[in-house]
This record gives sequence, C-alpha cells and structure tokens, in this order.
Amino acid sequence: MIKGYIRLGLVFLSLLGWAYADIEIRKGGSTWAIINGSGEIRIGGSTVGSVSSDGSIRKGGSTVGEIRSDGEIRKGGSPYGQLRKDGELRVGGSSVGRFDSSGGIRKGGSTWGEARGVSGYDDQRKVTGVLIFFSGDF
Repeated sequence: MIKGYIRLGLVFLSLLGWAYADIEIRKGGSTWAIINGSGEIRIGGSTVGSVSSDGSIRKGGSTVGEIRSDGEIRKGGSPYGQLRKDGELRVGGSSVGRFDSSGGIRKGGSTWGEARGVSGYDDQRKVTGVLIFFSGDF
C-alpha cells in the first residue's frame, strides 16, 4: 500500500515538473535565455525580467509591454506587432520572423536560433516576449 502511494507521489511530482518546465532559447548553438515555469527570464545566468501567464512582460521591475492572447504585441502601451497562430512574427506590418514547428526561430528568412521546451501557442508568446523585449534583434 505504501509503495502505491510513493509511486503515485512520484508520478504527481513528475507531472508537476512537466507542467512547469523551462523553455530554453538557444542562439548560435548555446543557451542564450531561459524562461522558467514561473515566468522568470534569465539571460547569462541573471534574472532580467519576467513574463506572466496573461502575456505581460516586466523588465527591471516595470511592465514594458505585453503579448496578448490574440497575438497582438504592445510595447509601452502602443501596438508594435503581431504573433500569428501559424508562428509568423510581424512588426510594423512586415514579416520579420517565424517559429518553425521543430522549435526553430527564423529572422528574415535565416535561422536565428531555437526554442526548446515550447508546447503550443502560449509558449510561443512567451518566447516572442523575450525576443522582442530582450534580444534587440526583433
């Protein structure tokens, strides 16, 4: 009986860990950024901001923008771009990048990097927030 409870507990913990798995953003073959399960954004080993489940992006303790559930990207309260459901990233009306189904991140038709641990559109929104507000490339 006790072994059954232990097994059940281990299964629960493994599922909990999966639900709060980290997203790793790689650039040039190396880890560039990590988004942990609570939304904390780490670059170069240091916490630089956070992304909340509603899409709000915080940097240095202040909200700097958001990626809304419909994909609208707002910077400082103003419209900035759009993340489409098909993975296309548009800024100022032009296509600037795309998420491949394999996790690849493309910018202007070339490979920019890779996102590992992405599971669906909400995770793409989180990665987009990091790219837009922390990379300086998008």
